[in-house]
Amino acid sequence: MIIHVCKQTSQEQLNQIVELVQQEGVQAHVSHATDRIVVGMIGSVKPDLVERLQQMNGVQSVNKVSKSYKLASREFHPENTVIRIGDVNIGGGELVVMGGPCAVESPQQIDEIARLVKAAGGQVLRGGAFKPRTGPYSFQGVGVEGLIMMAEAGKKHGLLTITEVMTPEYVDICAEYADILQVGTRNMQNFDLLRKLGEIRKPVLLKRGFSATYDELLNAAEYILAGGNPDVMLCERGIRTFESYTRNTLDLSAIPVLQQLSHLPVISDPSHGTGRRELVEPMTRASVAAGADGLIIEMHTDPDNSMTGDGVQSLFPDQFAHLLRQLEQLSPIIGKSFNTPKAPAEQFAVSAQS
Repeated sequence: MIIHVCKQTSQEQLNQIVELVQQEGVQAHVSHATDRIVVGMIGSVKPDLVERLQQMNGVQSVNKVSKSYKLASREFHPENTVIRIGDVNIGGGELVVMGGPCAVESPQQIDEIARLVKAAGGQVLRGGAFKPRTGPYSFQGVGVEGLIMMAEAGKKHGLLTITEVMTPEYVDICAEYADILQVGTRNMQNFDLLRKLGEIRKPVLLKRGFSATYDELLNAAEYILAGGNPDVMLCERGIRTFESYTRNTLDLSAIPVLQQLSHLPVISDPSHGTGRRELVEPMTRASVAAGADGLIIEMHTDPDNSMTGDGVQSLFPDQFAHLLRQLEQLSPIIGKSFNTPKAPAEQFAVSAQS
């Protein structure tokens, strides 16, 4: 349930409302909107508590939340959540680009890619140290050493880092080295993992399961939020359909729908969403036009020989830089800001265009 409180209500009166809720064994979450204050109640709310709240000074109304997810809903939190990590704001007026390889392969590889991501204008370095693969004999990542390599490359080049965490046991070590933890599509409903991520104080990028509905994605986010971690990003990375030409079908409608249903930032992944290098650029532009708060894009210096075999969806460095320059022109049209360094084009020409 939610309590709508008058904007003019004093802090003392608001404290009294929260104290009454907590005395009844119900969690209280306060959210300040532009025109009102919302107090969300999580737990079993008895009818007599509702009556007592309705009689308190400053309370406009007490209403039941229709959604199964509470903390993730706009009813609980009317204003957009902005996740601040250092100088980067995710979910506000700044477009955020996360770029890098599918997997960390060596110190030299991740260092060079980090340099190129920074030179192109990206703010976050992506790379997997632990890789969930469909086949048991496929490359599974280099483990903790990969976390260390990526952390060093990110620090050297002034980038935040994001990496996937696969099990609850690896949450703490991943959080030690990475700035953002990613939950992959196969783990969207790994509830033990989600609960563990709710206990940490690192932002989480939650990817939509390839057969998940919007409600299922938001309920998965609720596990993390309910655990006490408010910094969750939702990621549309394509869903499984009957179409076989692309790896997945990138659901662009998910971006505005999720922004209507939830206050959490929405990130688009056009690399996994299409699985085809030539489609990444147009679907990135389309994602930004649809209102995405950020992009996560695969880029590799030698994608055709990447250890994961995902090179067909990875951009070459020059393609990545060209795309980010396009985003600099596109962003102001939809009310976002994004700036690229004026690095010479020759800096990115490590391989010919495919």
